[in-house]
Amino acid sequence: MNIVYINHYAGAPGLGMEYRPYYLAREWVRMGHRVQMLAASWSHVRSVQPPPGDRTLDGIAYRVYPTPRYQGNGVGRVRNIAAFLRAVWADAPRLQREFRPDAVIASSTYPMDIWVARRLARRSGARLVHEVHDLWPLSPIELSGMSRWHPFIVLCQLAEDAACRDADAVVSMLPKVHDHLASRGLDLRKLHIVPNGISPDEWAAEPAPLRDDVRQALESARAQGRVLVGYAGSMGLPNALDTLLDAAALLRDEPYAFVLVGDGHEATRLRQRVADEGLAHMRFLPPVPKAQIPAFLAQLDIAYIGWQRVPIYRFGIAPNKLMDYMMAGCAVLHAVEAGNDPVAEAGCGLTVEPQSAEASADGLRRLAALPAATRREMGERGRAYVQARHTYPVLAARFLEALR
Repeated sequence: MNIVYINHYAGAPGLGMEYRPYYLAREWVRMGHRVQMLAASWSHVRSVQPPPGDRTLDGIAYRVYPTPRYQGNGVGRVRNIAAFLRAVWADAPRLQREFRPDAVIASSTYPMDIWVARRLARRSGARLVHEVHDLWPLSPIELSGMSRWHPFIVLCQLAEDAACRDADAVVSMLPKVHDHLASRGLDLRKLHIVPNGISPDEWAAEPAPLRDDVRQALESARAQGRVLVGYAGSMGLPNALDTLLDAAALLRDEPYAFVLVGDGHEATRLRQRVADEGLAHMRFLPPVPKAQIPAFLAQLDIAYIGWQRVPIYRFGIAPNKLMDYMMAGCAVLHAVEAGNDPVAEAGCGLTVEPQSAEASADGLRRLAALPAATRREMGERGRAYVQARHTYPVLAARFLEALR
């Protein structure tokens, strides 16, 4: 099967997020399929920006289109999106002629790529698949407070409706989207749920050694006999890290150390909060390469992940970092109110209410009070849960059902 995978933000282990398209495509290539990945040259979630052009990575053909740089979620990002969609639209005849796709996947977080995917699929007689990451336009409406009548939101709604109407199949990472997508016109017989996952290859090998600053921060906290609480991932408003800082303030006189690795729109402000409030037991460090994440997580007593309390999570959550936490065998403190909760399902930690410093502080105390062996048992349950349900060989096979 020849598969065109349109993902504006597609990355790889050497480039940074998004990783999911790479891992799914790599599994399909291993199964004997051909994959043409279409991506933009500039993305806010990548750590390394690839130059425009064609290249092959682990058997996956990448075509990277030139797009302008941007910061934040303003007009610059809209221009970047428009440049990518124009480039793919213009390239459709060549893709049809040279690649002859059997399936075309629209998978760029925002839904407007459904129109360019539909054009290519119709020209090629290929199956059209819409992949849902977040529900747009509901996500920017409910998370960022955008008006339903903002021109960008209206455009997103037109695209979501077109995807529900015209796609041959819809694949969602979120498990509770049925009612919403049905309300937008989707025949639910077309819906497939394929969550995020992990690559077993990356966890089978010896972890890459940690960067010196991260290693020293962890060793210092351990030498002081502190309970190590860690976070690895993006630092934006949806991650609700202010709650963790508030909890750390409540615990400042107790033997905890907080080590956070990552970057994002909120990182500078959060670091300033730590300095202003004298949270000496909390360290913010730059992101580590993906290959070092297992080594970082292996040192933690408790891994933290939090969310805002917003209605959009009623449709479910599918966070990459939580899969890593669970695969690493971490006991997890999960501050969430959502349509699903992998931590509770796996029994690998403790779930508390979101955006409550008191609840998070109490949850950390409760987990820290457990014997280390009990926390390890929690972590093993999380690892077993991920290995059974969330490895990319399993997920790629499930996704392939939609492509067929």
